[in-house]
Amino acid sequence: MNAQAPQDILRVVTNASSAAPIAVEVTRGGMVESFHRVIAAVTDASGNLRHAWGDAERLVYGRSAIKPIQAIAFVESGAADAFGLADRHISLACASHSGETMHTETVDAWLTQLGLGNDDLECGNQMPGHEPTAHAMIRNGESPCRIHNNCSGKHCGFLSTAKHLGEPTKGYIRADHPVQKRLIKLCEELGGEDLSATPRGIDGCGIPVFGMSLKAMAVAMARMADPAELPAKRREAILRIRKAVAAEPLMIAGTGRFGSLVLQQLGERILLKTGAEGVYTAAIPELGFGIALKVDDGHARASTVALGWILAQLGVLKPADQEALANQLTVPVTNWEGYGCGVIRPAPDLSL
Repeated sequence: MNAQAPQDILRVVTNASSAAPIAVEVTRGGMVESFHRVIAAVTDASGNLRHAWGDAERLVYGRSAIKPIQAIAFVESGAADAFGLADRHISLACASHSGETMHTETVDAWLTQLGLGNDDLECGNQMPGHEPTAHAMIRNGESPCRIHNNCSGKHCGFLSTAKHLGEPTKGYIRADHPVQKRLIKLCEELGGEDLSATPRGIDGCGIPVFGMSLKAMAVAMARMADPAELPAKRREAILRIRKAVAAEPLMIAGTGRFGSLVLQQLGERILLKTGAEGVYTAAIPELGFGIALKVDDGHARASTVALGWILAQLGVLKPADQEALANQLTVPVTNWEGYGCGVIRPAPDLSL
């Protein structure tokens, strides 16, 4: 049985606020039960703000949404070629993966290729996010290890770069390690923003996080979308990352995940990446645009819907794409019996 028709729903006041103008609604039956507020920025590679909802200068932590930027060092340094790594490894270096067998077996083999093992990862143990895999481990009495961590592919990229450049592998997550210094410099160069005095923290996988304006994050992604003005070596690395992620979309996220589904539908027309606390980024090569958004309350269920709405508004999602991704753009809310109770959707009064 279908949920109540949208036109019959009693809406709470979710009109755009100046602080966070995008509203994502969660309906149940005849009422909007909850809503999330989102800020977002769309820029071009020259640093021009093309669209903004809310304060584009607000500092946010990029979290895992900047992993494709971080992966540039891994490819640009020559580490990927030095160890004979393929598209699946490069996509995994950008990933927040679900811990499925395809992810963990690739990470395990990658570490072996480096002459390293699980204990050389410094990302911590984590149960797989892919429920069937997690349930199978529990039934078999298996405990998660660092290879299962959703950031283990990124950490393999860090270790590969350190080994290739003759840097210590131990302590590669510390802020004073060359691997981490290189990543901040990359974000400064691509985003065009001095990050030396912005807030610092520690990510879930142990690496440093640093405050970066939403606009600068979007500019960095725009330069991944349109790297024409970048040095040749960096441009080649970016193009290779984009190609690898499009070729191996399941490696960057996993089965049924929004990022992988969008990549499977659009291919090299997009590079996108989710991050914790409601952050999402995207690079749109056909427009030369970068997108960055942040959900005020940090909920991921709003970040995917907000990004989908922006992609549709920009014309990135064609009618056929919107049809194929319909359940990702307006997400069904069901009960435990699978009964349709409502939807998660962009507020109907939003506009570009």
